[in-house]
Amino acid sequence: MTGRRIAWVEPGTPLPDPELALDDPPGLLAAGRDLGVARLIEAYTNGIFPWYSDDQPVLWWSPDPRMVLVPEEFHLSRSLRQRCRRMRRSGAWAVTFDAAFDDVVSACAQSVRHGQPGTWITTEMREAYGGLHRAGFAHSVEIWRHHPEGRRLAGGLYGVAIGRMFFGESMFSREADASKAALAALVDLLRRHAYPVIDCQQATAHLSSLGAREIPRADFLRLVRECTRQAAPDWRAMAIELPLA
Repeated sequence: MTGRRIAWVEPGTPLPDPELALDDPPGLLAAGRDLGVARLIEAYTNGIFPWYSDDQPVLWWSPDPRMVLVPEEFHLSRSLRQRCRRMRRSGAWAVTFDAAFDDVVSACAQSVRHGQPGTWITTEMREAYGGLHRAGFAHSVEIWRHHPEGRRLAGGLYGVAIGRMFFGESMFSREADASKAALAALVDLLRRHAYPVIDCQQATAHLSSLGAREIPRADFLRLVRECTRQAAPDWRAMAIELPLA
């Protein structure tokens, strides 16, 4: 498919079939300007996500293969498990869900990533996912460091949940292992509520070390269709402060 032009999608026009995504660059499917809640829900329920820079239109992607993390396959190292327990018992760390969504997204945007000048989490993206959060589809996990004068965010992550499917977006750390602790808390929560898989989008060595693996896009799309049609748990009831496991 190299050399084929991608589709331009106007508001109200459906996104193309993910199987039409380019091989070069891998997974690029379409471009447009619409980043509203309805468009984002349409995208995620079809295995598509936005990823672009400030100087670009909204670019839509569906790579093949797709990186996923099965909660039961999450690798929590012995040292991390011990650190989480130690921080919990000492009262130094606490975890919350949906307590500071906008702050988590802003912190992810400010995180420096190797080989990436600036951030793909633009102002437009932050506003769009804020809207998705207020609509009940985007969620955050926060790791708090307790201090005598109060508490501050030590790490966290955010993503999108539709039905029984969780689509991971980004994470950040301000101290060692805080983002991994946030992922561990999310995995525990999703396992208890029967979420079969977390979408990790694209492969990285870091995700592989935590147990994520690649699957063919066709298999991923089947999972998305099945999971997003299932009844979702009440995230408002789930969004309570919990001790770290």
